[in-house]
Amino acid sequence: MRVPLTTRDFLDRAELVYGDRLGVVDEPTQPAPSLGELTYREVARRARAVQAGLDQLGIAEGERVAVVSHNSARLLELLYAVPSSGRVLVPINFRLQPDEVRYIVDHCGASVLLVDPELEPMLSSVGARHRFTLGEEYDSGLLRPDAEPRPWAEPDEDATATINYTSGTTARPKGVQITHRNVWVNAVTFGMHMQVSDRDVYLHTLPMFHCNGWGLLYTAAGVGATQIALRKVDGAEILRRVDRHGVTLMAGAPAVWNAVLDAAADWDGPVPGRDRVRIIVAGAPPPSRTVARVEEELGWEFNQIYGLTETSPLLTINRPRAEYDGLDPQARAKALSRAGAPALGTRICTSESGEVLAQGNTVLAGYWENPQASADALDGGWFHTGDGGTVDEHGVLTISDRKKDVIITGGENVSSIEVEDAVFSHPAVAEVAVIGVPDDRWGELVTALVVLAEGATASEAEIIAHCRTTLAGFKAPKRVEFRDAIPRTATGKIQKFKLRESFWSDAERQVN
Repeated sequence: MRVPLTTRDFLDRAELVYGDRLGVVDEPTQPAPSLGELTYREVARRARAVQAGLDQLGIAEGERVAVVSHNSARLLELLYAVPSSGRVLVPINFRLQPDEVRYIVDHCGASVLLVDPELEPMLSSVGARHRFTLGEEYDSGLLRPDAEPRPWAEPDEDATATINYTSGTTARPKGVQITHRNVWVNAVTFGMHMQVSDRDVYLHTLPMFHCNGWGLLYTAAGVGATQIALRKVDGAEILRRVDRHGVTLMAGAPAVWNAVLDAAADWDGPVPGRDRVRIIVAGAPPPSRTVARVEEELGWEFNQIYGLTETSPLLTINRPRAEYDGLDPQARAKALSRAGAPALGTRICTSESGEVLAQGNTVLAGYWENPQASADALDGGWFHTGDGGTVDEHGVLTISDRKKDVIITGGENVSSIEVEDAVFSHPAVAEVAVIGVPDDRWGELVTALVVLAEGATASEAEIIAHCRTTLAGFKAPKRVEFRDAIPRTATGKIQKFKLRESFWSDAERQVN
Protein backbone atom coordinates (compact mmCIF):
# COMPACT_ATOMS: atom_id res chain seq x y z
CA MET A 1 0.00 0.00 0.00
CA ARG A 2 1.21 3.48 -0.81
CA VAL A 3 -0.51 6.48 0.77
CA PRO A 4 0.75 9.94 -0.30
CA LEU A 5 2.69 11.82 2.37
CA THR A 6 1.16 15.31 2.57
CA THR A 7 1.17 18.26 4.92
CA ARG A 8 -2.41 17.44 5.89
CA ASP A 9 -1.23 14.48 7.98
CA PHE A 10 0.17 16.67 10.74
CA LEU A 11 -2.86 18.81 11.62
CA ASP A 12 -5.21 15.88 11.03
CA ARG A 13 -3.40 13.89 13.71
CA ALA A 14 -3.28 16.87 16.05
CA GLU A 15 -7.06 17.29 15.77
CA LEU A 16 -7.79 13.57 16.16
CA VAL A 17 -5.43 12.75 19.03
CA TYR A 18 -4.96 16.13 20.74
CA GLY A 19 -8.09 18.02 19.70
CA ASP A 20 -8.87 19.41 23.17
CA ARG A 21 -5.27 20.22 23.98
CA LEU A 22 -3.93 23.79 23.88
CA GLY A 23 -2.43 23.88 20.41
CA VAL A 24 -1.48 27.48 19.67
CA VAL A 25 -1.09 30.63 21.76
CA ASP A 26 -1.31 33.66 19.48
CA GLU A 27 0.88 36.71 19.82
CA PRO A 28 -0.93 38.95 22.36
CA THR A 29 0.35 42.28 21.05
CA GLN A 30 -0.10 42.88 17.33
CA PRO A 31 -1.99 45.23 14.98
CA ALA A 32 -4.54 42.49 14.19
CA PRO A 33 -6.83 41.22 16.95
CA SER A 34 -5.15 38.29 18.67
CA LEU A 35 -6.76 34.88 18.31
CA GLY A 36 -5.72 34.13 21.89
CA GLU A 37 -5.48 30.49 22.90
CA LEU A 38 -6.64 27.86 20.41
CA THR A 39 -7.02 24.13 20.83
CA TYR A 40 -5.81 21.98 17.98
CA ARG A 41 -9.46 21.32 17.09
CA GLU A 42 -10.03 25.07 16.74
CA VAL A 43 -6.88 25.45 14.62
CA ALA A 44 -8.10 22.66 12.34
CA ARG A 45 -11.56 24.25 12.02
CA ARG A 46 -10.04 27.59 11.05
CA ALA A 47 -7.77 25.86 8.52
CA ARG A 48 -10.83 24.26 6.89
CA ALA A 49 -12.54 27.65 6.87
CA VAL A 50 -9.54 29.06 4.96
CA GLN A 51 -9.81 26.25 2.42
CA ALA A 52 -13.54 26.78 1.98
CA GLY A 53 -12.93 30.49 1.46
CA LEU A 54 -10.36 29.77 -1.26
CA ASP A 55 -12.89 27.41 -2.86
CA GLN A 56 -15.45 30.21 -2.97
CA LEU A 57 -12.91 32.56 -4.58
CA GLY A 58 -12.36 29.96 -7.29
CA ILE A 59 -8.69 29.35 -6.42
CA ALA A 60 -7.82 26.06 -8.06
CA GLU A 61 -5.40 23.39 -6.96
CA GLY A 62 -1.85 24.38 -7.84
CA GLU A 63 -2.56 28.12 -7.69
CA ARG A 64 -0.31 30.24 -5.48
CA VAL A 65 -1.36 32.06 -2.31
CA ALA A 66 1.25 34.56 -1.10
CA VAL A 67 1.47 35.88 2.45
CA VAL A 68 3.67 38.58 3.99
CA SER A 69 3.43 38.50 7.76
CA HIS A 70 5.17 38.47 11.07
CA ASN A 71 4.66 35.36 13.20
CA SER A 72 1.04 34.88 14.23
CA ALA A 73 -1.60 32.20 14.59
CA ARG A 74 -3.10 33.30 11.26
CA LEU A 75 0.19 32.74 9.42
CA LEU A 76 0.51 29.39 11.16
CA GLU A 77 -2.95 28.26 10.04
CA LEU A 78 -2.16 29.27 6.46
CA LEU A 79 0.93 27.05 6.51
CA TYR A 80 -1.38 24.17 7.41
CA ALA A 81 -4.40 25.08 5.30
CA VAL A 82 -3.13 26.16 1.91
CA PRO A 83 -0.77 23.28 0.99
CA SER A 84 -3.14 20.69 2.45
CA SER A 85 -5.81 21.74 -0.04
CA GLY A 86 -3.52 21.13 -3.03
CA ARG A 87 -2.70 24.81 -3.44
CA VAL A 88 0.76 26.35 -3.03
CA LEU A 89 1.65 28.75 -0.22
CA VAL A 90 4.32 31.39 -0.84
CA PRO A 91 5.50 32.80 2.53
CA ILE A 92 7.41 36.05 1.90
CA ASN A 93 10.05 37.68 4.08
CA PHE A 94 8.32 40.55 5.89
CA ARG A 95 11.59 42.52 5.94
CA LEU A 96 11.62 43.03 2.16
CA GLN A 97 10.93 46.33 0.44
CA PRO A 98 7.78 46.79 -1.72
CA ASP A 99 9.60 46.28 -5.02
CA GLU A 100 11.12 43.06 -3.71
CA VAL A 101 7.74 41.76 -2.54
CA ARG A 102 6.14 42.79 -5.84
CA TYR A 103 8.75 40.84 -7.78
CA ILE A 104 8.02 37.67 -5.81
CA VAL A 105 4.24 38.04 -6.06
CA ASP A 106 4.50 38.58 -9.81
CA HIS A 107 7.13 35.91 -10.39
CA CYS A 108 5.18 33.15 -8.64
CA GLY A 109 1.92 34.33 -10.22
CA ALA A 110 0.06 34.56 -6.93
CA SER A 111 -3.73 34.64 -7.22
CA VAL A 112 -4.16 35.71 -3.59
CA LEU A 113 -2.07 38.07 -1.47
CA LEU A 114 -2.44 38.25 2.31
CA VAL A 115 -0.70 41.08 4.19
CA ASP A 116 0.03 41.72 7.85
CA PRO A 117 -1.75 44.94 8.97
CA GLU A 118 1.51 46.45 10.23
CA LEU A 119 2.97 46.04 6.73
CA GLU A 120 -0.15 47.24 4.91
CA PRO A 121 0.86 50.93 4.59
CA MET A 122 4.22 50.00 3.08
CA LEU A 123 2.81 47.31 0.77
CA SER A 124 -0.39 49.09 -0.29
CA SER A 125 0.84 49.28 -3.89
CA VAL A 126 1.48 45.52 -4.15
CA GLY A 127 -1.55 43.62 -5.36
CA ALA A 128 -2.95 40.35 -6.66
CA ARG A 129 -6.31 39.22 -8.06
CA HIS A 130 -7.58 38.81 -4.49
CA ARG A 131 -6.06 40.68 -1.57
CA PHE A 132 -6.82 40.62 2.16
CA THR A 133 -5.29 42.20 5.24
CA LEU A 134 -4.73 39.63 7.97
CA GLY A 135 -7.07 40.29 10.86
CA GLU A 136 -10.77 41.12 10.78
CA GLU A 137 -10.85 41.63 6.99
CA TYR A 138 -9.23 38.22 6.47
CA ASP A 139 -11.45 36.52 9.07
CA SER A 140 -14.71 37.92 7.67
CA GLY A 141 -13.76 38.24 3.99
CA LEU A 142 -11.93 34.98 3.32
CA LEU A 143 -12.79 32.42 5.99
CA ARG A 144 -15.97 30.39 5.48
CA PRO A 145 -16.52 28.47 8.74
CA ASP A 146 -20.05 27.46 7.68
CA ALA A 147 -18.90 25.60 4.54
CA GLU A 148 -17.16 22.27 4.07
CA PRO A 149 -14.04 22.66 1.91
CA ARG A 150 -13.60 20.74 -1.30
CA PRO A 151 -11.12 17.90 -0.74
CA TRP A 152 -7.88 17.75 -2.73
CA ALA A 153 -8.90 15.65 -5.71
CA GLU A 154 -5.74 13.57 -6.06
CA PRO A 155 -3.23 14.14 -3.25
CA ASP A 156 0.32 13.93 -4.56
CA GLU A 157 3.37 13.88 -2.31
CA ASP A 158 5.52 15.14 -5.19
CA ALA A 159 3.34 18.23 -5.69
CA THR A 160 4.76 21.58 -4.63
CA ALA A 161 3.56 22.53 -1.14
CA THR A 162 5.34 25.87 -0.75
CA ILE A 163 7.57 28.17 -2.76
CA ASN A 164 10.12 29.83 -0.52
CA TYR A 165 12.16 32.61 -2.09
CA THR A 166 15.81 32.80 -1.14
CA SER A 167 18.63 35.15 -2.07
CA GLY A 168 21.28 33.58 -4.21
CA THR A 169 24.30 34.64 -6.21
CA THR A 170 22.23 36.94 -8.39
CA ALA A 171 20.25 39.99 -7.35
CA ARG A 172 16.88 38.37 -8.03
CA PRO A 173 15.74 35.73 -5.51
CA LYS A 174 14.92 32.20 -6.63
CA GLY A 175 11.71 30.39 -5.72
CA VAL A 176 12.51 27.10 -3.99
CA GLN A 177 9.85 24.47 -4.68
CA ILE A 178 9.38 22.40 -1.53
CA THR A 179 7.19 19.34 -2.09
CA HIS A 180 4.82 17.63 0.33
CA ARG A 181 7.30 14.76 0.55
CA ASN A 182 10.08 17.23 1.40
CA VAL A 183 7.97 18.76 4.17
CA TRP A 184 6.90 15.37 5.54
CA VAL A 185 10.34 13.79 5.66
CA ASN A 186 11.93 16.93 7.10
CA ALA A 187 9.32 17.27 9.86
CA VAL A 188 9.39 13.63 10.90
CA THR A 189 13.18 13.31 10.74
CA PHE A 190 13.58 16.55 12.69
CA GLY A 191 11.17 15.29 15.34
CA MET A 192 13.01 11.99 15.69
CA HIS A 193 16.47 13.52 16.03
CA MET A 194 15.28 16.20 18.47
CA GLN A 195 12.98 13.78 20.34
CA VAL A 196 10.02 16.18 20.10
CA SER A 197 6.95 14.92 21.98
CA ASP A 198 3.55 15.96 23.32
CA ARG A 199 5.32 17.14 26.48
CA ASP A 200 7.10 19.89 24.56
CA VAL A 201 6.17 23.57 24.32
CA TYR A 202 7.63 25.14 21.19
CA LEU A 203 8.25 28.90 21.02
CA HIS A 204 8.40 30.32 17.49
CA THR A 205 11.55 32.44 17.83
CA LEU A 206 12.22 31.58 14.19
CA PRO A 207 10.25 33.48 11.51
CA MET A 208 7.58 31.16 10.14
CA PHE A 209 8.21 32.44 6.60
CA HIS A 210 11.81 31.20 6.86
CA CYS A 211 11.74 27.78 5.20
CA ASN A 212 8.30 27.19 6.79
CA GLY A 213 9.73 27.71 10.25
CA TRP A 214 12.27 24.98 9.38
CA GLY A 215 9.27 22.63 9.23
CA LEU A 216 9.03 22.47 13.03
CA LEU A 217 5.43 23.72 13.04
CA TYR A 218 4.50 20.46 11.26
CA THR A 219 6.58 18.42 13.71
CA ALA A 220 4.90 20.11 16.67
CA ALA A 221 1.37 19.54 15.37
CA GLY A 222 2.06 15.92 14.49
CA VAL A 223 3.09 15.06 18.05
CA GLY A 224 0.68 17.43 19.82
CA ALA A 225 3.22 19.90 21.17
CA THR A 226 1.88 23.32 22.20
CA GLN A 227 3.09 26.22 20.03
CA ILE A 228 3.63 29.81 21.15
CA ALA A 229 3.76 32.57 18.53
CA LEU A 230 6.41 35.25 19.01
CA ARG A 231 5.94 38.21 16.67
CA LYS A 232 9.35 39.83 16.99
CA VAL A 233 12.62 38.60 18.44
CA ASP A 234 13.58 40.27 21.69
CA GLY A 235 15.93 38.63 24.19
CA ALA A 236 14.06 39.70 27.32
CA GLU A 237 10.68 38.79 25.83
CA ILE A 238 11.96 35.32 24.93
CA LEU A 239 12.99 34.80 28.55
CA ARG A 240 9.56 35.99 29.72
CA ARG A 241 7.76 33.57 27.37
CA VAL A 242 10.02 30.69 28.44
CA ASP A 243 9.11 31.47 32.04
CA ARG A 244 5.37 32.06 31.45
CA HIS A 245 4.61 29.13 29.15
CA GLY A 246 7.11 26.50 30.29
CA VAL A 247 8.84 26.52 26.91
CA THR A 248 11.10 23.54 26.21
CA LEU A 249 12.09 23.97 22.55
CA MET A 250 13.17 26.87 20.33
CA ALA A 251 15.07 27.39 17.07
CA GLY A 252 16.92 30.28 15.49
CA ALA A 253 20.11 31.84 14.21
CA PRO A 254 23.06 32.60 16.52
CA ALA A 255 21.99 36.25 16.68
CA VAL A 256 18.81 35.22 18.54
CA TRP A 257 20.76 33.48 21.28
CA ASN A 258 23.21 36.35 21.57
CA ALA A 259 20.20 38.60 22.24
CA VAL A 260 18.99 36.19 24.92
CA LEU A 261 22.45 36.06 26.51
CA ASP A 262 22.52 39.86 26.66
CA ALA A 263 19.05 39.95 28.25
CA ALA A 264 19.92 37.21 30.75
CA ALA A 265 22.59 39.45 32.27
CA ASP A 266 19.80 41.77 33.48
CA TRP A 267 17.28 39.04 34.35
CA ASP A 268 16.01 39.21 37.91
CA GLY A 269 16.53 35.78 39.46
CA PRO A 270 17.52 32.41 37.97
CA VAL A 271 17.37 32.15 34.18
CA PRO A 272 14.13 30.32 33.29
CA GLY A 273 14.27 26.96 31.57
CA ARG A 274 17.59 25.80 32.99
CA ASP A 275 18.06 22.07 32.36
CA ARG A 276 14.74 22.08 30.47
CA VAL A 277 15.14 24.11 27.27
CA ARG A 278 16.63 22.72 24.06
CA ILE A 279 17.61 25.16 21.34
CA ILE A 280 18.29 24.39 17.67
CA VAL A 281 20.77 26.69 15.99
CA ALA A 282 21.39 27.23 12.27
CA GLY A 283 21.66 29.99 9.72
CA ALA A 284 25.38 30.52 10.31
CA PRO A 285 28.02 28.41 12.09
CA PRO A 286 28.10 29.75 15.66
CA PRO A 287 31.36 30.68 17.39
CA SER A 288 32.33 28.10 20.01
CA ARG A 289 32.19 30.91 22.57
CA THR A 290 28.44 31.30 21.93
CA VAL A 291 27.94 27.54 22.36
CA ALA A 292 29.74 27.56 25.72
CA ARG A 293 27.84 30.60 26.97
CA VAL A 294 24.44 29.11 26.12
CA GLU A 295 25.17 25.95 28.08
CA GLU A 296 26.98 27.60 31.00
CA GLU A 297 25.10 30.88 31.48
CA LEU A 298 21.60 29.79 30.42
CA GLY A 299 21.79 26.10 31.23
CA TRP A 300 20.06 25.31 27.92
CA GLU A 301 20.94 22.37 25.69
CA PHE A 302 22.68 23.47 22.48
CA ASN A 303 21.89 21.65 19.22
CA GLN A 304 23.10 22.66 15.80
CA ILE A 305 21.82 21.78 12.35
CA TYR A 306 23.05 22.59 8.88
CA GLY A 307 20.83 23.04 5.88
CA LEU A 308 19.41 25.48 3.38
CA THR A 309 15.98 26.60 2.24
CA GLU A 310 16.59 24.28 -0.71
CA THR A 311 16.82 21.31 1.67
CA SER A 312 13.67 22.01 3.74
CA PRO A 313 16.20 22.64 5.62
CA LEU A 314 17.55 19.62 7.53
CA LEU A 315 20.76 18.05 6.22
CA THR A 316 22.95 17.48 9.26
CA ILE A 317 22.47 17.59 13.01
CA ASN A 318 24.86 17.91 15.95
CA ARG A 319 23.43 17.02 19.34
CA PRO A 320 25.16 16.77 22.74
CA ARG A 321 25.83 13.04 22.37
CA ALA A 322 27.07 10.86 25.23
CA GLU A 323 30.61 10.99 23.87
CA TYR A 324 30.69 14.73 24.64
CA ASP A 325 29.79 14.29 28.32
CA GLY A 326 33.36 13.88 29.53
CA LEU A 327 34.78 16.81 27.60
CA ASP A 328 35.81 20.05 29.25
CA PRO A 329 33.53 23.02 28.39
CA GLN A 330 35.86 24.38 25.69
CA ALA A 331 36.27 21.03 23.93
CA ARG A 332 32.53 20.33 24.23
CA ALA A 333 31.70 23.73 22.71
CA LYS A 334 34.13 23.14 19.86
CA ALA A 335 32.55 19.74 19.15
CA LEU A 336 29.05 21.26 19.13
CA SER A 337 30.05 24.13 16.86
CA ARG A 338 30.45 21.73 13.92
CA ALA A 339 27.59 21.28 11.47
CA GLY A 340 27.10 17.66 12.52
CA ALA A 341 26.41 14.27 11.01
CA PRO A 342 23.91 13.60 8.20
CA ALA A 343 20.29 13.29 9.30
CA LEU A 344 18.65 9.91 8.73
CA GLY A 345 18.23 9.31 4.99
CA THR A 346 20.65 12.08 3.99
CA ARG A 347 24.00 11.63 2.30
CA ILE A 348 26.74 14.26 2.46
CA CYS A 349 30.04 14.42 0.60
CA THR A 350 32.41 17.03 -0.78
CA SER A 351 33.48 17.60 -4.37
CA GLU A 352 37.08 17.82 -5.53
CA SER A 353 36.89 21.58 -5.00
CA GLY A 354 35.63 21.11 -1.43
CA GLU A 355 32.00 22.05 -2.09
CA VAL A 356 29.45 20.32 0.15
CA LEU A 357 27.06 18.10 -1.84
CA ALA A 358 23.90 16.48 -0.53
CA GLN A 359 21.34 13.83 -1.43
CA GLY A 360 18.11 13.14 0.39
CA ASN A 361 14.33 13.38 0.48
CA THR A 362 14.43 16.93 1.83
CA VAL A 363 16.13 18.35 -1.28
CA LEU A 364 14.03 20.71 -3.41
CA ALA A 365 12.20 19.67 -6.56
CA GLY A 366 13.63 22.69 -8.39
CA TYR A 367 13.48 26.46 -8.67
CA TRP A 368 10.18 27.95 -9.81
CA GLU A 369 10.26 28.95 -13.49
CA ASN A 370 14.06 28.60 -13.55
CA PRO A 371 15.07 25.32 -15.22
CA GLN A 372 18.72 26.32 -15.73
CA ALA A 373 19.23 27.12 -12.05
CA SER A 374 17.49 23.85 -11.15
CA ALA A 375 19.76 21.85 -13.46
CA ASP A 376 22.87 23.55 -12.10
CA ALA A 377 21.86 23.01 -8.46
CA LEU A 378 21.04 19.32 -8.99
CA ASP A 379 23.82 18.51 -11.43
CA GLY A 380 24.98 14.91 -11.26
CA GLY A 381 22.16 13.84 -8.94
CA TRP A 382 23.57 15.81 -5.99
CA PHE A 383 22.44 19.15 -4.58
CA HIS A 384 25.27 21.67 -4.78
CA THR A 385 25.11 23.73 -1.58
CA GLY A 386 27.62 26.39 -2.57
CA ASP A 387 29.30 25.95 0.82
CA GLY A 388 32.79 24.57 1.35
CA GLY A 389 33.58 22.09 4.07
CA THR A 390 35.16 18.88 5.23
CA VAL A 391 33.70 15.55 6.35
CA ASP A 392 35.62 13.50 8.92
CA GLU A 393 35.84 9.73 9.28
CA HIS A 394 32.63 9.68 11.37
CA GLY A 395 30.66 11.59 8.76
CA VAL A 396 30.67 14.84 10.74
CA LEU A 397 30.57 17.94 8.55
CA THR A 398 32.44 21.15 9.33
CA ILE A 399 31.62 24.19 7.20
CA SER A 400 34.75 26.14 6.30
CA ASP A 401 33.85 28.70 3.65
CA ARG A 402 31.23 29.72 1.13
CA LYS A 403 31.58 29.05 -2.56
CA LYS A 404 28.69 31.22 -3.65
CA ASP A 405 28.70 34.93 -3.12
CA VAL A 406 26.09 35.13 -0.36
CA ILE A 407 26.42 36.80 3.03
CA ILE A 408 24.56 35.26 5.98
CA THR A 409 23.72 37.87 8.60
CA GLY A 410 21.44 37.04 11.50
CA GLY A 411 20.43 33.86 9.70
CA GLU A 412 19.24 35.74 6.59
CA ASN A 413 20.82 35.31 3.14
CA VAL A 414 21.95 38.53 1.46
CA SER A 415 23.12 38.72 -2.14
CA SER A 416 26.28 40.84 -2.25
CA ILE A 417 25.48 41.72 -5.87
CA GLU A 418 22.13 43.18 -4.87
CA VAL A 419 23.77 45.32 -2.18
CA GLU A 420 26.49 46.41 -4.61
CA ASP A 421 23.81 47.61 -7.01
CA ALA A 422 22.23 49.71 -4.26
CA VAL A 423 25.54 51.24 -3.14
CA PHE A 424 26.62 51.94 -6.71
CA SER A 425 23.41 53.85 -7.37
CA HIS A 426 24.74 56.59 -5.05
CA PRO A 427 26.15 59.31 -7.35
CA ALA A 428 29.38 59.65 -5.36
CA VAL A 429 30.37 55.98 -5.73
CA ALA A 430 32.75 54.96 -8.50
CA GLU A 431 33.41 51.36 -7.43
CA VAL A 432 32.10 49.06 -4.74
CA ALA A 433 32.63 45.54 -3.46
CA VAL A 434 30.40 44.06 -0.75
CA ILE A 435 31.61 41.28 1.53
CA GLY A 436 30.65 39.69 4.82
CA VAL A 437 33.01 40.25 7.74
CA PRO A 438 32.97 38.22 10.97
CA ASP A 439 30.78 39.39 13.82
CA ASP A 440 30.02 37.51 17.05
CA ARG A 441 26.46 38.80 17.26
CA TRP A 442 25.21 38.60 13.66
CA GLY A 443 27.54 35.97 12.21
CA GLU A 444 28.55 38.32 9.40
CA LEU A 445 28.18 42.05 8.88
CA VAL A 446 27.31 43.33 5.43
CA THR A 447 30.29 45.54 4.64
CA ALA A 448 30.73 47.82 1.62
CA LEU A 449 34.22 48.71 0.43
CA VAL A 450 33.84 51.89 -1.62
CA VAL A 451 35.94 53.92 -4.02
CA LEU A 452 34.52 57.41 -4.42
CA ALA A 453 34.33 59.18 -7.76
CA GLU A 454 36.98 61.79 -8.35
CA GLY A 455 36.12 64.98 -6.50
CA ALA A 456 33.05 63.43 -4.84
CA THR A 457 32.39 63.19 -1.13
CA ALA A 458 30.11 60.95 0.91
CA SER A 459 30.03 59.70 4.48
CA GLU A 460 29.44 56.17 5.75
CA ALA A 461 26.08 57.20 7.24
CA GLU A 462 24.99 58.82 3.97
CA ILE A 463 25.68 55.70 1.91
CA ILE A 464 23.96 53.42 4.42
CA ALA A 465 20.89 55.68 4.50
CA HIS A 466 20.83 55.72 0.69
CA CYS A 467 20.83 51.92 0.56
CA ARG A 468 18.00 51.71 3.07
CA THR A 469 15.69 53.53 0.67
CA THR A 470 15.75 50.54 -1.70
CA LEU A 471 16.88 47.57 0.39
CA ALA A 472 15.41 45.75 3.36
CA GLY A 473 17.14 46.83 6.57
CA PHE A 474 18.98 43.55 7.07
CA LYS A 475 20.45 43.80 3.56
CA ALA A 476 21.76 47.34 3.87
CA PRO A 477 25.47 47.70 4.74
CA LYS A 478 26.26 47.93 8.43
CA ARG A 479 29.76 49.22 7.67
CA VAL A 480 31.24 51.27 4.85
CA GLU A 481 34.99 51.57 4.39
CA PHE A 482 36.54 53.84 1.79
CA ARG A 483 39.40 52.57 -0.35
CA ASP A 484 41.65 54.06 -3.01
CA ALA A 485 41.21 51.03 -5.27
CA ILE A 486 39.59 47.61 -5.40
CA PRO A 487 41.75 44.68 -6.55
CA ARG A 488 40.72 43.06 -9.83
CA THR A 489 41.89 40.30 -12.12
CA ALA A 490 43.21 40.95 -15.63
CA THR A 491 39.68 40.43 -16.93
CA GLY A 492 38.28 42.99 -14.50
CA LYS A 493 36.72 40.59 -11.95
CA ILE A 494 36.87 41.81 -8.36
CA GLN A 495 39.20 39.66 -6.25
CA LYS A 496 37.02 39.39 -3.18
CA PHE A 497 39.29 36.83 -1.57
CA LYS A 498 41.92 39.58 -1.25
CA LEU A 499 39.40 41.96 0.29
CA ARG A 500 38.34 39.33 2.81
CA GLU A 501 41.88 38.45 3.89
CA SER A 502 42.37 41.26 6.39
CA PHE A 503 39.00 40.60 8.03
CA TRP A 504 39.18 36.80 8.12
CA SER A 505 42.91 36.19 8.65
CA ASP A 506 42.42 35.27 12.32
CA ALA A 507 39.31 33.16 11.74
CA GLU A 508 39.37 29.35 11.69
CA ARG A 509 36.93 29.30 8.78
CA GLN A 510 35.75 31.67 6.10
CA VAL A 511 32.15 31.79 7.32
CA ASN A 512 31.24 32.85 10.84
